Amino acid sequence: MTHFSALSLVKNALSGHKNWTEQWPEVEPKAEYDVIIVGAGGHGLGAAHYLAKEHGITNIAVIDKGWLGGGNTGRNTTIIRSNYLYDESARLYDHAVDLWQDLSQDLNYNVMYSNRGVLMLAHNVHDVQSFKRHVHANRLNGVDNRWLTKEECKDYCPPLSISPDARYPVLGGALQKRAGTARHDAVAWGYARSAAARGVDIIQNCAVTAIRRHPDGSVAGVETAKGFIKAKKVAVSAAGHTSVVMQTADVRLPLESYPLQALVSEPVKPVFPCVVMSNAVHAYISQSDKGELVIGSGTDQYTSYSQRGGLPLIEHTVAAICEIFPMFNRMRMLRKWGGIVDVTPDRSAIISKTPVEGLYVNCGWGTGGFKATPGAAHTFAWTIAKNAPHPINAPFTLERFRTGRLIDEAAAAAVAH
Repeated sequence: MTHFSALSLVKNALSGHKNWTEQWPEVEPKAEYDVIIVGAGGHGLGAAHYLAKEHGITNIAVIDKGWLGGGNTGRNTTIIRSNYLYDESARLYDHAVDLWQDLSQDLNYNVMYSNRGVLMLAHNVHDVQSFKRHVHANRLNGVDNRWLTKEECKDYCPPLSISPDARYPVLGGALQKRAGTARHDAVAWGYARSAAARGVDIIQNCAVTAIRRHPDGSVAGVETAKGFIKAKKVAVSAAGHTSVVMQTADVRLPLESYPLQALVSEPVKPVFPCVVMSNAVHAYISQSDKGELVIGSGTDQYTSYSQRGGLPLIEHTVAAICEIFPMFNRMRMLRKWGGIVDVTPDRSAIISKTPVEGLYVNCGWGTGGFKATPGAAHTFAWTIAKNAPHPINAPFTLERFRTGRLIDEAAAAAVAH
C-alpha cells in the first residue's frame, strides 16, 4: 500500500500521476471466507478494517450490490456530532468522535475531518428547555456542549438572523465545538484502501440475494449474483435494505425505511463558518469545501425504498432556511438527492448478535449513521470477532425490543443530520 506523504505527492506529480498504485483491486469472490460483510458503506468497510487491524481476521469479503460507498455513505450530508441525550448514545457517538479526530492518520488517507462546530437553534420555550437538558446531560457524560444566547449564536454564525419578528425567532442555541464535518466519499475510500491492503476482498456489483443456514440453524453463507459463498460468520450492514436481507435468514427486524433528502446550492465564496441545525423546522445547513451550501431535510412521511423523495418536503426546508438566513434568498439550488434510512421504534441503532448463530447486524441508524461511522464499525468488529458485544454497544442489542430497555433518542434524532 502506498504511503501518502508530501514526498510521494511530489514524486507522482513529476511523473504525471501515472505511477500511483490502485486503491483496492477488483477481485472475484473466493469459495469461502471467515467473515462476509454485506454492505460496502462506511460501516461495513470500517468493520473490515478494524477486524483486520485489531483482531487479526483478514479472510474477509465485503460485498455490495452496487458500487463502493454508493448507498447512504455517499448520500448523506457529512455532519458529525455526539451531543445525544442518553448515556448509552453519548458513549457511542463520543467514541465515534474520538476516532474521527485521528482517522486520517489511522488510515493514512485524508478524510477531511473539520471540527468547525455544530450549533443547534432553539426557536421556542420547548426547544430552550430541551437543549439545556441536553447540555447538562452531555456535561455529566464528558461531552462538550454549551448554551449560547441568541447574540452569541449570531457572533458564532454571522449569517444567522436573530430578528424577533421572524416566523422562527432564535431564542438561543446549543453549541458542540468538537463536532463538525468530514468528506463522506473519502471515508469509504480510506477504509476500503486500508482493508484491502490487509487482505480483505471488496466485491462490488454483486447483490446478496439470500443468507443460507445449516440444518442446525447456524449461518452457512450467502447466495449472490456470482453464486454461493460459504462463510463462518455473516455480518449485515446494509442500511435501508437490511431488513430485506435479514428476512432471507428468517430474522425479522423492527425497522422502517424512509427516504431522506438533501440538496446543495450553487457554490459561493466561504461565508458559513459552522454547521447550524434546527429541529423545529427540520432543516440544517453547512458549507462544503467547494463552496456549496449543503442543506438537509427531515425524513419523508411515507415508507419507501426510493432514493428521490417528495418535493414538498424540500420546499418546506428551503423556505425555512431562507427565513433563518435571509442573505441566501437568491441562491439557486444545484441538485438534490435522497438516501434510504432505516429507522427503529426508539430511533437508536442496533449493533448486535442475532438469534441465528454466526449472524450479526448493524442497522437502525436512521439519520445518524454517518456521524457514528468509526464508532459503529469499531464496536461491530469487536462483536463479530469475539461473538460478544463491546461494552459501548452492549445496550444496542436487538433484544431490547423484547425486554423493553429502549434508548429513546427521538428528540435528538428528529431531524436529518
